[in-house]
Amino acid sequence: MILKKALSLTAAIAAMAAAAAVCVVAAAFALYALLRDYIGPAGAAAGVAVLAAVLAAILAFVAFRKASPKPSKRDDESLTSRLIELARERPVIAAGAAAAAGLVLLRNPSVVSAVVTAAMTHRARAAGRREERARRR
Repeated sequence: MILKKALSLTAAIAAMAAAAAVCVVAAAFALYALLRDYIGPAGAAAGVAVLAAVLAAILAFVAFRKASPKPSKRDDESLTSRLIELARERPVIAAGAAAAAGLVLLRNPSVVSAVVTAAMTHRARAAGRREERARRR
């Protein structure tokens, strides 16, 4: 069952990649056909190559910029504050994650009890730590 789902997912990803490749080739050919009438075949081929190089450079810049993010002060933040900040920065991703979590909880109600138990334990520990700090002062 799991193997079948994994293979289906792999086939779907491969089909999307092939479709994207076909779209890129078709767009390059359309650009070539458009430029060929104005600057000739050699100039059109050079124009398509330059556009591809510019797009590759932009994608590389974006990828490397995301690969080495700026250091943040998140080390001392709690998980809850991190999640709230993530939801503010990327609301679509947060909505998708909430929908996925809702589906998991609907399929397996025992997860709800585990989450509630973990949250209550965390709150009790946090309250104990606050009391301990207050006593030290």
